[in-house]
Amino acid sequence: MSRSEMTVNGRTGGRRRGRRGRRESMVGEAEFSSYYGRPVVKEPTWAPLDIAGYLFLGGLAGASSALAAGAELSARPGLARPLKLGAAGAISLSLLALVHDLGRPARFLNMLRVFKPTSPMSVGVWILTAYAPAAGAAALDELVPLGRLRPLGKLGTAGAALLGPAVASYTAVLISDTATPAWHEGHREMPFVFVGSAASAAAGLGLLGAPLAENAPARRLAVIGALAELAAVRLLERRVGIVAETYHRGRAGVLMRAAEALSLLGVAGAIRGGHRSRLAAALSGAALLAASACARFGIFEAGRASARDPKYTVKPQRERLRDEQP
Repeated sequence: MSRSEMTVNGRTGGRRRGRRGRRESMVGEAEFSSYYGRPVVKEPTWAPLDIAGYLFLGGLAGASSALAAGAELSARPGLARPLKLGAAGAISLSLLALVHDLGRPARFLNMLRVFKPTSPMSVGVWILTAYAPAAGAAALDELVPLGRLRPLGKLGTAGAALLGPAVASYTAVLISDTATPAWHEGHREMPFVFVGSAASAAAGLGLLGAPLAENAPARRLAVIGALAELAAVRLLERRVGIVAETYHRGRAGVLMRAAEALSLLGVAGAIRGGHRSRLAAALSGAALLAASACARFGIFEAGRASARDPKYTVKPQRERLRDEQP
C-alpha cells in the first residue's frame, strides 16, 4: 500500500507514546482506498461451471461411496447400487471438469510427477488418482457379473469408502489455502460445510434411486448432513465478520438462500414422506442434490466477489493487527 493511501487530511498517520507508555494514534483512522480502486488480491480465474461443478461432484462422489459401503454391509443392495453408480459417474465428470479448466490433460498428469504434502492440490490429485479406479471397480461390480473377479469389486467398494471422506473434504482445504478472502477467512468451518453438503447430496442420491424399504440410512444421513452444513455456514458467517456480506449479496446470496431453502425442503420431505411415498422420496432427494450444488456455486461466487472488493482483504487484516497490539 502506498504512502499516499494511508493519509488523513494530508498528514501521514503516526503514533506517539502516552503517559503510561502505550502507543496512541496521533490522528484518526485512515479511510482505505486501494491503488486506483483496483483489487488487492487477484480474482480467481477458474471457470465457474468447471470448478464449482468439480467441487460439487467430488463431494457427491466421496460421500456416496461411504454410504454405499454402509448399505452393502447392512444388506441393502437396492440402496448400494445407485450410490456406487452415482459415485463413479460423479467422479468421472468431476475429473473431466478439472481437466477442462486446466486446458490440457497433460497438466493433470504432470502433477503426478511429485507428491508434495504441503500442497492441497498435490495431495488432492493423488487422492483422486487412487479413488477413481476404486469407485469404477465398485460400479463395474454392479453392472457386469465379474465371476472370479468379484473380490475386485468388493475391494473397490471398500477402497472407495475409505477414500470417500477425503475426496469429499479436501477441496475445502484447497480453496481455503488461497488469498481469496471469503474462502481463506472461513478456513476453520469450510471443511464442515463441504462434508455436510456432500453428505446431504449423497443422501439425496440414495433417496432418488433406492426403494422405500431400503432408504432409511439415506433419510437419516439427509437430516445429519443438511443440519451440519447449515450450522457450519452460520458459524462461518458469524466468525468472518464483514466478509460474510459476500455470502448474502448478489449472485452468491441468491444461491446460498436457495441452498438453505432446498435443504430444509429436502429434509422435511425425507422425514414426513420419504418412507411412505416413492414420489416424496424422489422429490426430497432431488431437492437435497440441488441444495448441495447451489451451496458449492454460492461459495464459489462469494469468493469471486470478495476478491473484487479491496475492503474484504484490508479490513480483516486491520482487525487482526488491532487485536494483536498490547
